[in-house]
Amino acid sequence: MAEAVRSLERAFDLLEHLADAGGEMALSELTEVSGLPMPTIYRLMRTLVNQGYVRQEPSKRYALGPRLVRLGEGASRLLGTWARPVLARLVDEIGETANMAVLEGDEAVYVAQVPSKHSMRMFTEVGRRVQPHCTGVGKALLSQLPDQRVREILARTGMVAHTPHTFTDPDALLAELKRIREQGYALDDEEQEIGVRCVAVPLPGAPALTAISVSGPSGRMTREAVPGVVPIMRDAAERFAKELSPTTS
Repeated sequence: MAEAVRSLERAFDLLEHLADAGGEMALSELTEVSGLPMPTIYRLMRTLVNQGYVRQEPSKRYALGPRLVRLGEGASRLLGTWARPVLARLVDEIGETANMAVLEGDEAVYVAQVPSKHSMRMFTEVGRRVQPHCTGVGKALLSQLPDQRVREILARTGMVAHTPHTFTDPDALLAELKRIREQGYALDDEEQEIGVRCVAVPLPGAPALTAISVSGPSGRMTREAVPGVVPIMRDAAERFAKELSPTTS
């Protein structure tokens, strides 16, 4: 029984390594990052391939498999459900619409929202996908990735200018992401829509790349208001990330 549990733990660790590497790795790379013997990894990966959780490419590299999609979609829906009480508290404390988004592929996907009680408020449909370079949550998500991964995403998505304030140069955006990592929050300063300002923070230690944001009209969500909003959001993010973290018995 103990050996079976250990094999299960190792299989999940290998899936995590694949995810951390962008979804695809060679057997030798898995050996290096996991510290496991190559025959052990090969045996575990063959089992995962047979179950559809991993696929082997023609190049012989291993990639995350299609069967994980259903699990991920179900987990994303649950994440949105779990997030609603956290977002509701942010709306009560800050007064503006609160959102949660995750990084799926090259896009930020909104998984939860609690709207502001103001008659004039921001609304984003749950399930909406946006390019990450022009939104607060998107930049908070990108800030959790290495620069090379960010460049790869931008090369695939492009950097469409939605307003005159949108970042359209990769180097400028990477400099912005460096500032976000240092200060702990991202600001969408009318970069996706004129008249809308958004503050976002990453969820440290969450199982997947996740960020929460509050957004409102620029007249209410002023630049002067941002320093007061950030500590409230950081506290909410840290508490929710702890709730999501796996516990050991």
